[in-house]
Amino acid sequence: MKKENTVLNNLIETLKDGQEGFKQAAESVRNPALKSLFSEYSQQRSRFATSLQAEARKLGEEKPETSSSATGALHRGWINLKSAITGGDEHAILAECERGEDSAVEEYKKALDDGLSPSAQELVSRQFAEIKAAHDRIRSLRNAIKS
Repeated sequence: MKKENTVLNNLIETLKDGQEGFKQAAESVRNPALKSLFSEYSQQRSRFATSLQAEARKLGEEKPETSSSATGALHRGWINLKSAITGGDEHAILAECERGEDSAVEEYKKALDDGLSPSAQELVSRQFAEIKAAHDRIRSLRNAIKS
C-alpha cells in the first residue's frame, strides 16, 4: 500500500507540473488553436490528478499529493518553458511542452510496471493512453511548425 501511494503521489506531482506548464503555455501563445489545446490539456491534467487523489484515498492515503514541486518541475522538464515563453516562439513552446510530456510518459510507464492494485492499474492505464496521445499530438504540432 505504502509503495503504491508513493507511485500515485509521484504521478499526481507529474500531473500538477503538466497542469501548470500547459496553463503557462496557453497564456503565452497568440494562436487561438494552440491556446485552446494547451488550456484543454491543463484542465485534463487537473481532472487526472483529482482522480488519482481519490484512488489514493481509497487505498488508505490520508493526504494525497496536491501540488507540484520545484524540484519536480525541474526534473520533469517544464522549467525551460519560462525561457521559451518569454520569446513567444510557438515552436520553442511546443518543444518544451513535448519535453514535459516525455517525462510524464516515462512516469506513467514506470507506474504501470510497479504492480499497482487492479483499480489503480486500470485508472493509470486509461490516463496513460491519453497522456501518450497528448504527447504525440504536441510532437506532430512541433514538427509542423518550422523554427
